[in-house]
Amino acid sequence: MGDIEDIYEDLDTDDVSIEEFREAVESKVEQMGGLADEETAAMLIAHEVDDGEVNGVADIEPEMDEVKFLAKVTSVGDVRTFERDDDEQPEGRVVNVEVADETGSVRVSLWDEQAEAASDELEVGQVLRIKGRPKDGYNGVEVSVDQMEVDDDEEIDVQVQDEYAVEDLSLGISDVNLVGEVLSTEDVRTFDRDDGSEGKVSNLVLGDETGRVRITLWDDQAETALDLDPGEVVEVVDGYVRERDGSLELHVGDRGAVDPVDADVAFQPESTPIDALEIEDVADIAGVVRSADPKRTFDRDDGSEGQVRNVRVQDDTGDIRVAMWGDKADLDIGPGDEVAFVDVEVQDGWQDDIEASAGWQASVIQLAEGATDQSGDSEKSSQGLGAFAGDDDTDDAGSADDGAAKSNGQGPDDGEDVEFTGVVVQAQDPVILDDGEETMSVDTDADVTLGQEVTVRGSLQDGRLQAEELH
Repeated sequence: MGDIEDIYEDLDTDDVSIEEFREAVESKVEQMGGLADEETAAMLIAHEVDDGEVNGVADIEPEMDEVKFLAKVTSVGDVRTFERDDDEQPEGRVVNVEVADETGSVRVSLWDEQAEAASDELEVGQVLRIKGRPKDGYNGVEVSVDQMEVDDDEEIDVQVQDEYAVEDLSLGISDVNLVGEVLSTEDVRTFDRDDGSEGKVSNLVLGDETGRVRITLWDDQAETALDLDPGEVVEVVDGYVRERDGSLELHVGDRGAVDPVDADVAFQPESTPIDALEIEDVADIAGVVRSADPKRTFDRDDGSEGQVRNVRVQDDTGDIRVAMWGDKADLDIGPGDEVAFVDVEVQDGWQDDIEASAGWQASVIQLAEGATDQSGDSEKSSQGLGAFAGDDDTDDAGSADDGAAKSNGQGPDDGEDVEFTGVVVQAQDPVILDDGEETMSVDTDADVTLGQEVTVRGSLQDGRLQAEELH
């Protein structure tokens, strides 16, 4: 075997035959006027042939002149026509095809005769060899196809299915239809694109029986988030999976939609036990709100105004203070509500305690009653999370404002003298104490702080302990 054949054998391509390679080498020798022999010319041609090969879809950049890659078809769009400023071919045709490999997904565009052939012959699940020119597209990088062929011998591990659950999502898939419960929504934000146009984006979080996922809505879809309420069930149509900060997100662009549907979806949070949290963790916490402080406003260094509200949350293993920043401080959350805090940062807190911070990247999800009962032990639940299940603003017996929430449903009668020792879990009027098994509402003028352990002596009146001594 000669030098030309040896160099050709080392090429990782099926795009060029050995005959085409020899012709290119001869042309290169002639072009260089004898400055290169056949071996040198063959090496130059081999470099040109290899140029553009990428290891995966995720490596494709719009600045590249040309790319070659393998990918699986995940969806085939319809042929669209458009007008050209070309007398010989005034009408153009294009079809967009979503393809993916294990590293990501990308939209490829086929034009005119290729578009017609793709519409008739391409099928979801086929593996393609693609050669084309990358560019910045409306929803990220796209590839305008120069050459494409089906490769029946290659396999790519990308699952393609009609309906997805959250646990089925993986990087690289598109054309995703997913039904889930709306867990939280965010406001629409605007931004400036490089071309000077204004874009819009919003986010919501969906959950199903298998997990939860953040949904990113772009431009015309962004306003959809304003029409949805937590607890509503919706279907995401034609979403595509992207990665952000190590987590998968489902994006919805101009081809997709988010529509309310009549379906039953039960989201169950998979949270980290509070007693297992450590500083610098980014974790999910779920529990019952024990107490809620008023919202506070403050001035930032840049002159803008910020706001924060602290709540204390308990699960079967312990409790922790959670700081809700920005718009989250306006959420209607109070004692007795069951809540999941998603992607909170665990930090050093007050008095050598740890606390959780729910910033812009976090989600606050109000749960159905009983959703955070993780123990399966009804007695333990009634003494722990269940002890705070009352509504703070009602007059029902057993609520936090209506006196002692006894774990066994029995308490001292009005007029009796009582001594109660517990931790302050609500510092506003009324003060609420918790001894781990029951709570007590206390009327007092004394200054107390959250987390402080106090002993109160006094008599019960209308279910509240009227403090005569507090220390």
